[in-house]
Amino acid sequence: MPRLSAYLLPTEKQPPADAEAISHKLMVRAGLVRQMGAGMWTWLPAGWRVHQRVVAIIREEMDAIGGQEMLMPVLQPAEPWRKTGRLGIDELFKLTDRKGSELVLAMTHEEAVTFHIAQVVRSYRDLPLIVYHFQVKERDEPRPRAGVLRTREFIMKDAYSFDRDAAGMEQNYALHVGAYDRMMARTGLRFYRVEGDVGMMGGTGAHEYMAPCAAGEDQIVLGEGYAANVEVALSSAGVEKLREGYVKDGEPLSLEPAIEIGNIFKLGTRYSEPLGASYLDETGAEQAIWMASYGIGPARIVAAAVEQFADEHGISWPKALAPFDVHLVALGKPGTPEREAADRLFATLLDGGLEVLYDDRDIGTGEKFADAELLGCPLRLTIGRRSLESGEIEVQVRRGRAEASPLPLTAPPEQLLRELDELSQTLA
Repeated sequence: MPRLSAYLLPTEKQPPADAEAISHKLMVRAGLVRQMGAGMWTWLPAGWRVHQRVVAIIREEMDAIGGQEMLMPVLQPAEPWRKTGRLGIDELFKLTDRKGSELVLAMTHEEAVTFHIAQVVRSYRDLPLIVYHFQVKERDEPRPRAGVLRTREFIMKDAYSFDRDAAGMEQNYALHVGAYDRMMARTGLRFYRVEGDVGMMGGTGAHEYMAPCAAGEDQIVLGEGYAANVEVALSSAGVEKLREGYVKDGEPLSLEPAIEIGNIFKLGTRYSEPLGASYLDETGAEQAIWMASYGIGPARIVAAAVEQFADEHGISWPKALAPFDVHLVALGKPGTPEREAADRLFATLLDGGLEVLYDDRDIGTGEKFADAELLGCPLRLTIGRRSLESGEIEVQVRRGRAEASPLPLTAPPEQLLRELDELSQTLA
């Protein structure tokens, strides 16, 4: 675990001049990300830790439903995209190599995964199947904006299910709905699962996972037992747009901005037919494979968490996503008794399995506290001269900036870790 004196965490007092979204402002100010070009972002160490916490949650839930992780290339031949009719998508990066071969930079991997499944699946005994990967996507986004919310390059988890028929596809789709609901709940985000539009993906149905926040580019329509994006709502039975807003069967609906953080699609045979993905059934007849795809964006989940929980002092992470469990602040200079006490506490916390960011820098107290509130770890522990006098470690809960009961400085490590764990269990 890092000491802040040697950790790459370039905090800033002011946000970028072009930043409008809260997540854009705070993620740059907190030293989590830096921009290289329009829609091109680098994740710095603390930001990458948050990103990978999201990845870990997603991976656990995908594995739990039988998903098999793999990795497919970003650089792909153009021909499969031509066969599916998606080569002409404006947002798709297209290029040629030195031999003149047409290539694309994938914005999603339906073509790639169906290409492989067409080669390896032969019989009904090979199905059903779920595969997934975390991979970079490239998108020629016309208007990159809002920091990591709308970019030209990003990592997405995309999963694909393959079944013998429509009934099998529906079962796998329902399995993923459950997994996605659990993913969202584990991140700590407020979210809605809404009916979505299939768009350029095609297929027979879709759902979107939306995190409501002011920076959201999408609009969701909400009512008692009803949630849909605006496009779907307007085509739903009983939904009307009146001058004063939306109504369903005469009952008023509310409109809320939200960030799309996940999208799942019932693809049917949209990709398997043009790419020749088929199997032989029990009678020996050839059948097209039924597919569905499931995407989720870790970066968007990170940004949505910042948007939903930030306050005027900085970020306030949900416990499941925080870059560190504890932000330990030492107020004494090197060689002082208070610094030695902070060093001992740091070692105790590490031995107890906690992930700790230790601020051992030789700077002012106010700057240390400001950086801790900006970064937003769930708990801040402080040791200074007052701690030695009182025999207590100062504890602040970041959410709400609430002072918690102090911890005993000279308690046995087991007691200290137990009390800290009990406090952590109360955090959202």
